[in-house]
Amino acid sequence: MSEKKNEAVDEIGRGPLSRGSVVIYRMLVLEAQLLLATLPTSLAVLLLGRDPSNLPLFVLALVPVAPALVAGVAATRAAAADPDLAPGRHFFRAYRRDLVATLRWALPAALILAVLTVNLTHLGAVDGGAALRPAILLLAVIALIWCGHMTVLTATFRFRTRDAARIALAQILPRFGFSLGVLSLVVISAFLTIAFSELVVLMLLWAAVVLLALMARPVIADVATRFTRDTSAAES
Repeated sequence: MSEKKNEAVDEIGRGPLSRGSVVIYRMLVLEAQLLLATLPTSLAVLLLGRDPSNLPLFVLALVPVAPALVAGVAATRAAAADPDLAPGRHFFRAYRRDLVATLRWALPAALILAVLTVNLTHLGAVDGGAALRPAILLLAVIALIWCGHMTVLTATFRFRTRDAARIALAQILPRFGFSLGVLSLVVISAFLTIAFSELVVLMLLWAAVVLLALMARPVIADVATRFTRDTSAAES
């Protein structure tokens, strides 16, 4: 592995300008791949108006984002472990490998979040419905944070879906820092969408993926130590 890294460094160059150019190139390639993978979501969002009644449809339209994020996190980690001038191959390999595994949990999660948003938008029509708003919001927050943990687990490990789901749920409180980081990314994305447009969020997908991969290092190390026999994932 060290020989491959040395060869990659020689290919890229050892100067700060060469390395900086490569980082920018990798981020541009990653962003282009993320935009391509989330194209169905982009088209759906363009067709949906900003009416609260469209929130459940908007949530369902986000399903393609999950495989893109999983592939992005996997590609970011792979590029860090095996630097070269062809970063695109890491994303496509991870996308093909993890697509089905991701959809197994992303589809049910999207349906649950869609139901929660329906309830939120219609609470006013129910007597005493306002009292349920905090509980529904809490469930939605937990679901979103759980999705963040599942994204990292799917990108890094080959657990069965039900096992990964249990581990992700068990990690929400112990790995509070990562959970708070995921929630922060969601809040920032929502703010940018409301204050500006969905286009701004799409242009910053690469940053969200890189931050997610960086924040996930303690989670990955803990899961590798506690739930796997091979701890190599924690070192990469």
